[in-house]
Amino acid sequence: MADNDQRRDANTATESSGRPGVLDRFFEITSRGSSIKQEIRGGIVAFVAMAYIVVLNPLILGGSQDVAGGALDFAQLTAVTGLVAGVITILFGVVAKLPFALAAGLGMNSFLAVSVVQEVTWAEAMGLVVINGIIIVVLGATGIRTAIFNAVPHALKVAITVGIGLFIAFIGFVNSGFVTRTPEGPPVQLGQNGSIGSLPTAVFLFALILIGILVARKVPGGILIGMIVATVVAMVIQAFANLGTVDDPVDPDPLGWNLSAPEIPSQILALPDFSLIGAFDLVGSFERIGVLAATMLVFTLVFTNFFDAMGTMTGLARSAGLQTSDGMFPRIRGAFVVEGIGAVAGGGASASSNTVFVDAAAGIAEGARTGLAACITGGLFLVSMFFAPLIGVIPMEAGAAALVVVGAMMVTQIREIDMSDFRTSLPVFLTMVTMPLTYSIANGIGVGFISWALIHAMSRRGRDVHWLLWVVSAGFVLYFVRGPISAMLGG
Repeated sequence: MADNDQRRDANTATESSGRPGVLDRFFEITSRGSSIKQEIRGGIVAFVAMAYIVVLNPLILGGSQDVAGGALDFAQLTAVTGLVAGVITILFGVVAKLPFALAAGLGMNSFLAVSVVQEVTWAEAMGLVVINGIIIVVLGATGIRTAIFNAVPHALKVAITVGIGLFIAFIGFVNSGFVTRTPEGPPVQLGQNGSIGSLPTAVFLFALILIGILVARKVPGGILIGMIVATVVAMVIQAFANLGTVDDPVDPDPLGWNLSAPEIPSQILALPDFSLIGAFDLVGSFERIGVLAATMLVFTLVFTNFFDAMGTMTGLARSAGLQTSDGMFPRIRGAFVVEGIGAVAGGGASASSNTVFVDAAAGIAEGARTGLAACITGGLFLVSMFFAPLIGVIPMEAGAAALVVVGAMMVTQIREIDMSDFRTSLPVFLTMVTMPLTYSIANGIGVGFISWALIHAMSRRGRDVHWLLWVVSAGFVLYFVRGPISAMLGG
């Protein structure tokens, strides 16, 4: 029944003489087996799964003072976070025509807040992000990034997808409080002191089971329905329990909500303040800490940006069924270039580098297959600038459940890998487990590349390793030891 509805909707889009026919032809909706309704639904789900970044990015960037004692304003960060994510995601949808969404990358903004601004000012740090973005654009436009992508063996590309599935599932477990750090002993534990004792985590489990049932029964919009129902349940619980938040700097509640409590806000609308646009300094960091040290920071930013995005795109394209037999996907060069522009725009607006978000997999799982879904997501990000207080109503626990479900979907692709040859199985295994265990897609890719090259070379199969993979592996070695190198340069 659902398939018939999709075909009917797709035919209507193609046959009518109005705008739907234009949308269908431009975004190739029918040819990718989708429909306008499906794309809209997928775009909404992707936004709901990513909406937390509008609140979380300002918390991360605004919570650290730079080397000169300066800080970024929370309200201004909220405005530019939504603005850049919206504009770049729409641009990506129009140019690349893929159902991916971009926003401020969590790895990058954390690196800026924790490490970079201890050496330079915020304006100088954002200048480094802009330089990083320019390099990414050049690598994408010249085809170098595509060439590196082609050099990656098929088994590693699949392993990257599976690793991302494990990674986003782990993100969901951590964001929901289902998995937490321990004060001592094992690195992680179940809930609080080994048991589930918080209502927010119970909401996560309710959402996880509900979404899982809806998806298993192939209910259209199952992920979105589950997230909405979970949000309503969370609001009812909050109305009676009046819980705080785990990360409240004044009065943290260890059994509270992650990031924000699901309450009806006193203020729904807020006018955005774009004062941070253009507040960056391209050369100041080179003058403050020296050319070598600043170059090392740019190197780190480029490697993180480059391979996080490449790995995420690989996983999302496979999830959407858009990859060809050689591992490519439509308009790959345009996708790489726009992603680089996202880094430039993010630095230029002090929102941090914008990159493809793995959370967009939730929209793909809901049926998104084209750039129309990305445009919907981007449009909602632009709207979020005015409704930032309302966005905060959605508890992270609801989005976390969707991530776990999507992660489970992505892990099923491991069936495509032939694990009988240990030269393949070990690098594949290391790629998959390193991503969640180090909380980094780039780390997983680097470990996979290096182990693949070395194991094949040392087992007399070095000719099977593309020379570009050797080059990138050498770069990853530098990336992994960048701390000691930076220390030596600083000394």
